[in-house]
Amino acid sequence: MELRPGSDQPPQRRIMRTQTAGNLGEAMVDSEVVPSSLADIAQILRVANEVEASNPRVAYLCRFYAFEKAHRLDPTSSGRGVRQFKTALLQRLEKENMITFAGRSKSDAREMQNFYQLYYREYIQALQADKADRAQLTKAYHTAAVLFEVLRAVNQTEAVEVADEILETQRKVSEKTQIYVPYNILPLDPDSQSQAIMRYPEIKATVAALRNTRGLPWPNGHKKKVDKDILDWLQAMFGFQEDNVANQREHLILLLANVHIRQFPKPDEQPKLDDRALTEVMKKLFKNYKKWCKYLGRKSSLWLPTIQQEVQQRKLLYMGLYLLIWGEAANLRFMPECLCYIYHHMAFELYGVLAGSISSMTGEHIKPAYGGEKEAFLWKVVKPIYDTIAEEAKRSKGGKSKHSQWRNYDDLNEYFWSAECFRLGWPMRADADFFCQPLEQLRLDKDDEKRPVTGGPMDRQI
Repeated sequence: MELRPGSDQPPQRRIMRTQTAGNLGEAMVDSEVVPSSLADIAQILRVANEVEASNPRVAYLCRFYAFEKAHRLDPTSSGRGVRQFKTALLQRLEKENMITFAGRSKSDAREMQNFYQLYYREYIQALQADKADRAQLTKAYHTAAVLFEVLRAVNQTEAVEVADEILETQRKVSEKTQIYVPYNILPLDPDSQSQAIMRYPEIKATVAALRNTRGLPWPNGHKKKVDKDILDWLQAMFGFQEDNVANQREHLILLLANVHIRQFPKPDEQPKLDDRALTEVMKKLFKNYKKWCKYLGRKSSLWLPTIQQEVQQRKLLYMGLYLLIWGEAANLRFMPECLCYIYHHMAFELYGVLAGSISSMTGEHIKPAYGGEKEAFLWKVVKPIYDTIAEEAKRSKGGKSKHSQWRNYDDLNEYFWSAECFRLGWPMRADADFFCQPLEQLRLDKDDEKRPVTGGPMDRQI
């Protein structure tokens, strides 16, 4: 029999579940130790913990909804630790349902609606009136969004319509939730200009410089934000992840502001980013890239416009592109010259887009080879290279194979030490030698007793 939060009677029969060794206890349902495949329910469990002291029945309904969602996310419990987590959560739900069901005075749908309205009127509006700090308001709005998600699920179970008043409240919450997003150090939403850290002249100057998107060709149909900036444009063109863009936006602002504040003599008081700070940060970021270009005898892709008013914007675009590549590169960070190769081509594409260059192959304006789609950079650039690294790691057999039979990070990165890496092309060719296992390795994998060939793995040809 299914445990349903909207039923008028407690369940008459225990829910059947897979037996596990021992009682896992309530520690397994802590929101901080949710299995990775069930990450989406962590916020729901946090809200349950938060409201439990005020209304235990609402906390139970939140956990019940989290359990249902966990089952939808992984119905076969095949993920690591999922079966144990579900069992522990189920044990807790059975106990809490008996206790909280006896203490409720109305239906679960009414209980959720009353608590949701109470939370908004007596907590969120009180925080607004007291001008609470942004962190408190951010947490409150996201909690309200979760409560409404649970409320809607309970109402569907009991076939009850959500009241118009609650829908209007949720509309206001949704608007604020889109603005009040989690952040690390800098609250960059429009409502946070009064925050102390956002009043520093160096921060204001850098933010203003990043929001100069004048002349940038946005993709057709792209929905622009009110406070759009250069990194939003790079995301739209090259397909970076939203969270990566948010992190690197803070990263770049703080890098420039920290250098800006140490400049001597002091810059003018007007909120304008000092060119000296821009030049110093750019020099540090591209030190290795320029060495790589010089070593391979290639010209850098860092081309600056002749119009002086556009130089600062172009420098910020080049720096933002590098940080976005670095931020999403994951394991590829162990291969710095590989990152140089990726940046070299993407920066050249950036230059072509801004210059309005025409492709000799298509006769159309140049567009990024991997851009235009959501998370395109991760799936089309990072993943193919990572997959190659993973395959090589498998051939190492846990470090037992001879080094001549597989390529480690240094060996793969060595591919980008030579001008021959440009045979990989852009977009990268799937049949390029970088992605293929050399024939000598294939023969060795079939017969581990054969004498390995001499020389490093990168010296071999297919």
